[in-house]
Amino acid sequence: MPRTLVLAEKPSVGKEIARVLGCKNKHHSYIESNKYIVTWALGHLVTLAQPEIYNKKYTSWNLEDLPIMPQTLKLVVIKKSAKQFNEVKRLMNRDDIKDIIIATDAGREGELVARWIMEKAHVKKDIKRLWISSVTDKAIKEGFKNLRNGKEYIGLYNAASTRAQADWIVGINATRALTCKYNAQLSCGRVQTPTLAMIAKREEEIRSFVPKEYRTITATSNRVKFEYRDKKSNNARIFDIERAKEIVNKCKNSDIKIIDVKMKVKKVYSPKLYDLTELQRDANKIYGFSAKQTLSIMQSLYEKHKILTYPRTDSRYITKDIFPTLRDRLQSCAVSNHQTMAKKILKEGFKASPSFVNDSKVTDHHAIIPTEEPVMLSLLDYKERKIYDLVVKRFMSVLLPPYEAEEYSITADINGELFTSKCSKTIKLGYKEIDDNTQSDDFNIDIPRIKKSDKLNLSDIVYKTDKTSPPSMFNEASLLSAMENPAKYMADEKKELIKTIGEAGGIGTVATRADIIEKLLSTKLIEKKGKELYATKKGKQLLSLVPEELRSPALTARWEVNLNNISKGKLKKHTFLDEMRKYTDKIIEEIKNSKEKFKHSNVTRSKCPNCGKALLEVNNKAVKKLVCQDRECGYKKVISRVSNARCPQCHKKMEIWGEGDNQVFVCSCGHKERLSVFKDRKKQKKNMGSKKDVMKYMKKQKKEDDNFNSALADALSAFKDKL
Repeated sequence: MPRTLVLAEKPSVGKEIARVLGCKNKHHSYIESNKYIVTWALGHLVTLAQPEIYNKKYTSWNLEDLPIMPQTLKLVVIKKSAKQFNEVKRLMNRDDIKDIIIATDAGREGELVARWIMEKAHVKKDIKRLWISSVTDKAIKEGFKNLRNGKEYIGLYNAASTRAQADWIVGINATRALTCKYNAQLSCGRVQTPTLAMIAKREEEIRSFVPKEYRTITATSNRVKFEYRDKKSNNARIFDIERAKEIVNKCKNSDIKIIDVKMKVKKVYSPKLYDLTELQRDANKIYGFSAKQTLSIMQSLYEKHKILTYPRTDSRYITKDIFPTLRDRLQSCAVSNHQTMAKKILKEGFKASPSFVNDSKVTDHHAIIPTEEPVMLSLLDYKERKIYDLVVKRFMSVLLPPYEAEEYSITADINGELFTSKCSKTIKLGYKEIDDNTQSDDFNIDIPRIKKSDKLNLSDIVYKTDKTSPPSMFNEASLLSAMENPAKYMADEKKELIKTIGEAGGIGTVATRADIIEKLLSTKLIEKKGKELYATKKGKQLLSLVPEELRSPALTARWEVNLNNISKGKLKKHTFLDEMRKYTDKIIEEIKNSKEKFKHSNVTRSKCPNCGKALLEVNNKAVKKLVCQDRECGYKKVISRVSNARCPQCHKKMEIWGEGDNQVFVCSCGHKERLSVFKDRKKQKKNMGSKKDVMKYMKKQKKEDDNFNSALADALSAFKDKL
């Protein structure tokens, strides 16, 4: 009997799809029924081959071998997941499989995961596409009712494949060139290098910033404050101290003459629905979550709990066909602290406003919103609950009316000088009712009673001295904003390019920005101090070594526009890849001819026992080691590693220093103990009852109690029957 193979991206999603499709016959790597076989990848099972696959000489890195330019890039199976690939390949090529449904993540990278597997497995069967934005039972069922033709997504696959190949051609060559030229582990990329450049540039702006003193003047009458404004520039800041003193002296003992009073009703609409970048920004600002953390939490809420829609979206709108489902989604999230507001919205009703319903502003996926799945808050951990709350509040906000207020603006004259005052009076809280943080101010509450031509007594007039502030250092939230809109870092570029990067949606994608930041941190090109991000010495040196074009966001802007054109069939991928090969030739030549020098910032006083050169201290998450700075020498020595042993004082993981019997366990709290002492302590602990032992005993005791109760119940039952 002919069957359909369904390929999911992860086991968790595959198992959910299989359950909804009624597949019950479970195997290690797939689940089947008479109609379907559901299997899964483990993320990518196939990737682009490393240079040594083309020629064994590339196993060693040599500057003279560059650039490496295979005409056709080969695909290889990833070793650690080869078993799963072979199983998927076998299933795909079975005679009873008539067609394949791609059910990987509905996006550019998801398409690449599936198509590369099929290409490497040499499968040529009919393809259909499951395109869904949530993995609820309802969404899966609807998706299978409305399967799309796989041919519709050839453009998306071409764009994804071209992006991967271009990154290989530029990244592999530039990284090898820098590493060989400067004998140091250096890597660069068309997104990570401009991101690093933005961080370094901000740091330089702050370092070179010279603060300027300025004054502001405040005049007070009873419960109304007026602020001085320059008549020509309307600026409140006065940089000439003598001028500030002159104005204060001039206005003393004068009346405040009201020359104009304006009132307008101001409407403020809710912020737009969340896309991934905006959600990552808010999660970082409010809770300090990293971009990577937020994405990971979102994946859990999407895949495991199924209460939020697809996270990797760059849209902040929903489509018209989603709007009729909003009542069900509201009912599903009407729990706990959201219950009252959800019921109020359901009772009062809402309309499909173009501020959040717009088909033309949704590409692959709509904004992040709750699903129709019932919510069990008790199953969410602390971080999941926080992210869920953010999304639900924003979702309910767009369904509420705008905030309305009467906004008063007063212009006054004090002895020929211009002063202004403003206040607003809330008419309707609207969406702000969700988070009502409005605060009343004793000052300016009398403004609504003031009329034009009124004269007020001046009770006080003073000037305040302040200084201009430098721009703030980047944190993850502000860096995500800069990556999304890097135009201000392209002041030297042509207007056309600045416009292009705006159309491209910045550098990187919503799905990759978190990984870019993490990679910069893990490769020690940037570091965190508190919440702030700084370029390291290594990062700053790298920027001086890479070709200038690689430091600008303009390169990746051009890429994204070209990739978008490839996905739409407006540009052939071979044309773009040929351009990338020419570009790579140019930057490799530039690196080879560079006169710059690289200095290691982690040099120690220890000497390499093999070649005598100074050793470098390298710190990874779990290991601290000494490495010879000469890559050809290759000497390495581990000096400490993080163990699973817990400190008896603070219970943190301890580091192990030294070798053999001389090993010492060291904790950051100051506790130290030799290996022999550690072993003795472990022996003593083993003789004591562990948590596991206690649990076993309690379980056994409960069983005995249950048996006793059961026997007693049987006896009473028998006695009852005799009565």
